[in-house]
Amino acid sequence: MLFHTMVGSNDIERSKRFYNELLGVLGVDEATLNIADSGHTRLFYRNENGTNFIVTQPINNEPATVANGSTVAFSCNSPEQVKRFHDFAVAAGGMSIEAPPGPRETAAMGTIELTYVRDPDGNKLCGIHFPK
Repeated sequence: MLFHTMVGSNDIERSKRFYNELLGVLGVDEATLNIADSGHTRLFYRNENGTNFIVTQPINNEPATVANGSTVAFSCNSPEQVKRFHDFAVAAGGMSIEAPPGPRETAAMGTIELTYVRDPDGNKLCGIHFPK
C-alpha cells in the first residue's frame, strides 16, 4: 500500500550514520544518496518488497520538525530483533521513549513485541514484531 515514508533532518550526515546503523539491524542496505532538483540531499533506504524510507533536508528550507502524533514503524523478524533495533538506536544517538522494549498486550492483535525510540531529530520510530 505505501510506496515510501519520509522524515526530515536538520543534519543529513548525522541521520545517515544513525539510519545506516539502525536499519542495518533489519538487513537494509546503506542509504543511496540523492540530490533533489532543488539541491537538497536525500537518503533513500529500500527493501526487497519495494517500499522506501527516505530522510531529507526540508525542501522549503525551514527547519525539520517532528510530526506530532506520527510514528514510523519498522517490521522486525523476532523479539530479539526488536531489542537490537532499540539498542542500536540508542547507541547511535537516538533516545528510548515510553516503556522498555518487550511484549505488549493489545485487544486487536494479541501480544506483540515492540519498542519506541526517537531519532536524533526527534522523529518517533517503532520496532515491531507480530508473532505468527
